[in-house]
Amino acid sequence: MEIKTNAKIRVRLESFNHELLVSSCQKITQILTSTSLNSIGMVTLPTTKRIYCVLRSPHVDKDSREHFEIRIHKRILEIYYDAETPIFDLLMEIDLAPGVFYRICLS
Repeated sequence: MEIKTNAKIRVRLESFNHELLVSSCQKITQILTSTSLNSIGMVTLPTTKRIYCVLRSPHVDKDSREHFEIRIHKRILEIYYDAETPIFDLLMEIDLAPGVFYRICLS
């Protein structure tokens, strides 16, 4: 009787540019489809938006203001695999775009 253990890796990706984020997710899934995986799932998290209000001039016209915003797009990739395959090593060697922050968590 063979016992299969399903290990799970969660990769959290964050970026200011949603196009970089989508291309990074596709790159990870393309690399991992060549290995023996049970499944890959992608979860889209809500986009957080930070708005900054700045005075246009430092001394005069306090009513004149500008608003700037930063949007942070987030995704989670859940990777289910057999414990015998070295998925974690493949994920550590992936070279993503310089605008994407990622965290790898083992579960």
